[in-house]
Amino acid sequence: MPISGILATVLSALLMGTMGVFSKFTGLSAETMTCGRLFFGAGFMLFFLVGIGRTGCLRQWPSWPVLVNGAMLSGFIIFYVQAMTLTTMANAIMLVYLAPVSASVVAHFFLGERLDRVRVILIGGALLGFAMMMEFQLELSTGSGHLLGIGYGLLSMAAYTSFILLNRLVRPEIHLYSRTFYQLLVGGLVVLPLVALDPPSISGVNWLWLLATGLLPGFLAILCAVIGLHHLPAATFGTLAYVEPVAVVVFGWVLFQERLSPLQLGGCGLILLCGIVQVCYRPSRPSRPREAVPAGT
Repeated sequence: MPISGILATVLSALLMGTMGVFSKFTGLSAETMTCGRLFFGAGFMLFFLVGIGRTGCLRQWPSWPVLVNGAMLSGFIIFYVQAMTLTTMANAIMLVYLAPVSASVVAHFFLGERLDRVRVILIGGALLGFAMMMEFQLELSTGSGHLLGIGYGLLSMAAYTSFILLNRLVRPEIHLYSRTFYQLLVGGLVVLPLVALDPPSISGVNWLWLLATGLLPGFLAILCAVIGLHHLPAATFGTLAYVEPVAVVVFGWVLFQERLSPLQLGGCGLILLCGIVQVCYRPSRPSRPREAVPAGT
């Protein structure tokens, strides 16, 4: 596993964790923040390509998996928001973060990325650490609204799982820059009607925050995620993806004085430990991931 893929995945998780920080600073709706994140992210990607003289990448047909993945990118965020409005936040988050586990299982059976016993234990350890961070809160109340929220949470998990797997299936000759730009652009177009139905009032300061959202959890985070998924098996990416909730908790602790219990601190430590072991682990009989052909990086 190339170190560039590992570093890109960790950086992507850290940057994606900043989304909650920007949401708290602006107070804007999730649809508005998602639209700004994806549209401005596509804009920053375009400026980046102009700056390095690689706009020719955009004339390449990105392929259907890339375009579908743009919809998955926005879909898992919107379904997640809907889940939080109908069921508890803890339930919604737990469902969404089952996606790395489900992606690893699907890749095991259908992509030839075999899971040995150690990798299964590491994925399970990361999931246990996440449950510790959530303090094992899971509400099983009844009611149509709650059940609908669980359904939205499952849809969000499915969209996130698809985002991971489809990025593994994109043909190697499709340039990483092309993949990133079109996923951001299509994702922004998908969520745009939701914002257009109820246009928000945005102050000048919040426009600046939206630009920062497009730069950090948008352009940079998605580019790093695409790079990581190009190089790493789904199981490794999925384990390292749990750095994101750790980053969210740490940001809340540092910036908003949100307290951490000993159980939550233990969960953070367990996730980081599983990620480190996953990176260092070398199986005696290597799995057979799809060959990663450099795509211009």
